[in-house]
Amino acid sequence: MWLQKVLVPLLRLYLCGIKVLLYQMFNRSFTLPVLPEQNGRVAIVTGGTRGMGLATARHLASLGMHVIIVEFIFMDLTSLKSVQQFVEMFRARGLPLHVLVNNAGTMMVPEMRTVDGFEFHFALNYLGHFLLTNSLLDILKRSGRQGSRSRIVNVSSATHYAGVVDMEDLNRRACYSSHGAYAQSKLALVLFTYHLQEQMTAGGFPVTVNAVDPGMVDTALYDNLWSLAQAMKKPVAKTLFRTPAEGASTTVYAAVASEMEGVGGRYVYNGRKTRSADLSYDSELQAELWKKSCELAGLREN
Repeated sequence: MWLQKVLVPLLRLYLCGIKVLLYQMFNRSFTLPVLPEQNGRVAIVTGGTRGMGLATARHLASLGMHVIIVEFIFMDLTSLKSVQQFVEMFRARGLPLHVLVNNAGTMMVPEMRTVDGFEFHFALNYLGHFLLTNSLLDILKRSGRQGSRSRIVNVSSATHYAGVVDMEDLNRRACYSSHGAYAQSKLALVLFTYHLQEQMTAGGFPVTVNAVDPGMVDTALYDNLWSLAQAMKKPVAKTLFRTPAEGASTTVYAAVASEMEGVGGRYVYNGRKTRSADLSYDSELQAELWKKSCELAGLREN
């Protein structure tokens, strides 16, 4: 049981990391095309006060977009009540919403539970964003139109390829692995992306949903690695990791590029559509996770 629940996720996740580093060793970071001005448009970026989130927010703002940066002082994604309070505050401002970037995340934290009793990776990386997105969905629908759709961008990672969604134990109570919990949360984001896009397409709503993979980026996300991994990471990061601005390029591309108008249900890596994990295309798992997530977040299933 221990080997299956703890050691296997660790090995699979680090194998994913090695593959990404090899790719980045021989391939340059994606270069953004000329992007259209975004004057009068509104975006929300979670985790936007540092690292890749800050780089994303700055780039969107430079295009003329009004960017609302969401951090813990304004909204705690690990608290369902806090997410709901933020949504109420945003609604009170009467603003439209054209772009929602679900960027905030954590990685490799020790086992802990949120105020609502959820495993920390699952709550922060996935469930909080699930609730936020669904709570703002009506505004996104009203703000978009044919030829200028609203866009939802979910920041996943290559670690989702190592992920397994345990529907019987989403909170990892049976046997905790920070590697497995992180990979599960990133896979859940991709499953969520595809299922929500199907709903938007079926309903004819002017909203697109995509997942992006920024690659391995030199940010504080790696601060929770164990000591040996930290020591090994530092020299490698200087030469092979991407800068926050480089990591944010694919996010910005999905959020505003003309080439992405009307394009949804994609996993975008280095500026290109890429095949995500086979498990992420399992429509039954997508629907099952959606239903369970609605129950956990206190939402009525659509």
